[in-house]
Amino acid sequence: MTIQWFPGHMAKAKRLITTLLPKVDVVIELRDARVPAASRNPLIDEIIGDTPRVVVLNKTDLADPKITRQWLKTFKSDSTDAVEVDAMSGRGVPALMNRAVELVTRVRKARGQRPLERAARAMIVGIPNVGKSSLINRMAQKKIARTGDQPAVTKKEQWVRLSPKLHLLDTPGMLWHKFEDQEIGKALAACGCIKEAILNPVEIAAFIVEILDDRYPEAINKRFKLQDMDRTEIVERIGRKRGCLISGGGVDLTKAAGIICREFRGGQLGRVSMEAPDRLIQTPSEPSLDNDESHPLTLGVEGDDSQP
Repeated sequence: MTIQWFPGHMAKAKRLITTLLPKVDVVIELRDARVPAASRNPLIDEIIGDTPRVVVLNKTDLADPKITRQWLKTFKSDSTDAVEVDAMSGRGVPALMNRAVELVTRVRKARGQRPLERAARAMIVGIPNVGKSSLINRMAQKKIARTGDQPAVTKKEQWVRLSPKLHLLDTPGMLWHKFEDQEIGKALAACGCIKEAILNPVEIAAFIVEILDDRYPEAINKRFKLQDMDRTEIVERIGRKRGCLISGGGVDLTKAAGIICREFRGGQLGRVSMEAPDRLIQTPSEPSLDNDESHPLTLGVEGDDSQP
């Protein structure tokens, strides 16, 4: 499975964020708490430079809390401001807003700059479908964020007044053009950052089963009442147990895979972290945007990052 994206959209998003960056004081980088390294866009470091940044681990209600604490400790040891939030419930959102304002104040003081005489201005960035719109709406306490039906597409520049101390600029979700390690693509597809309709759901379900069998072996047994099963047979057995049958007594593997993917994303398989600080899927390598418009278009992505 080779995974590539619309490079024109990626380049457009990069140009837009680069253009808007001088207008903000702090960048809020949103990642999925289940895959904090895999959901990091390697272009972000290149784009924002030394602009103050807060890393936000969203969807912590779906991630292993013990592993999330390890991630926060790792970020702290690297002198990176990081917070955990659950945009759907609002947990951690006030702390995030306070952290963003405090970071701007702290950095300006360290640089010998005067305190701001206006509200701090933040930009939120991240790959599609990590819950960016949900977070913006939660921070604003009303439905504000709008998204296009493709990544890197927005209706217009959107400034959101979050509080007297903090204003927010929305930006489109952005993916890099190619995953050098396809395991990254599988992890993002498993977490819903890539629409399963454009990938092989059976392959993604098998990847989820592999992760669970390796790191949370009790999850499959508890949910589907299967024990001592070869992981290569689990998708088929789950399909048979859930009635995903076709004529002749066979199993509709695509339908069975859809069940596994949806229940993993919905948290029915438990709070699962697919990677820990000492056990990454693999950190994506730095991509090049030189002549990116000429890269072949292998796949497209329907980016609706209002997904919880």
